[in-house]
Amino acid sequence: MKDRGLLDLADMRLEYRMTGPRPGTAPTIVLLHDGLGAASSWGSFAGALAVQTGAGVFAYSRAGYGQSSPAKLPRSVSFMQDEACDVLPRLLDAIDFQRGLLVGHSDGASIATIYAGTVQDHRVRGLVLIAPHFFTEDMGIAEISRTKKLFDSGDLRANLARVHADPDNAFHNWCDPWLDPQFRRLDLGDALAHIRVPILIVQGENDQYGTIRQIEFAQEECYCPVEVALWPATRHAPHLEAPEATLLAVREFYNRLFHDHDEGAAISLAAERESPASHGL
Repeated sequence: MKDRGLLDLADMRLEYRMTGPRPGTAPTIVLLHDGLGAASSWGSFAGALAVQTGAGVFAYSRAGYGQSSPAKLPRSVSFMQDEACDVLPRLLDAIDFQRGLLVGHSDGASIATIYAGTVQDHRVRGLVLIAPHFFTEDMGIAEISRTKKLFDSGDLRANLARVHADPDNAFHNWCDPWLDPQFRRLDLGDALAHIRVPILIVQGENDQYGTIRQIEFAQEECYCPVEVALWPATRHAPHLEAPEATLLAVREFYNRLFHDHDEGAAISLAAERESPASHGL
């Protein structure tokens, strides 16, 4: 597998970026981006995560995002379930995923939750959920409505065009389902109750899309261990706004899950030799 390219999944081509060892030689951390993100949106966090853990880090752009194939519009309100139960299993098999973590941000965190609570995949040893959505909140819907106005005015569209081949497809891929009244029924309680691996939730206290009620909901519904990292003065992207703290939390979580494996020695050496600051974080 090359460091970056396009992955063919029969009905779509998905942009990807791969850092560190390939699957089969070390655990793989699979990154699932937010509602307007792409493989490139993780920035230097992806590379630093690979160095700090010794794992391979695989990021991809869902259909409609980045340089991936366009998504068919209008997008169904079940798009998260569709991604988790149809696309993600095929993607993991295509990259020869052996063992590792799913790390999701925002919509990506919801997709990771649905996958772990619906698909029996013993290769997934844990979840890192960054600013997750387990249900909708009025303040989050209001923020999306404000974002739509920015897109309609043209300012946001120009910014999205720097990341996405088709910014209109990318935006409506996300915005339209969220603003559909049926999406108010989103409830991932059942998925959370069926997860059987440890979870780390990372959230900012000032997240404009969700409150700490998201964390409380997970703690109430889950039977698996749920760890929480709540950062002050941080909004919806803790891995970009508080990268050093987020990297440390993910690294410690990863090491607790994988320290008994053969790759543990390499992980320890990488952690000793490198620091988040040395990677521009």
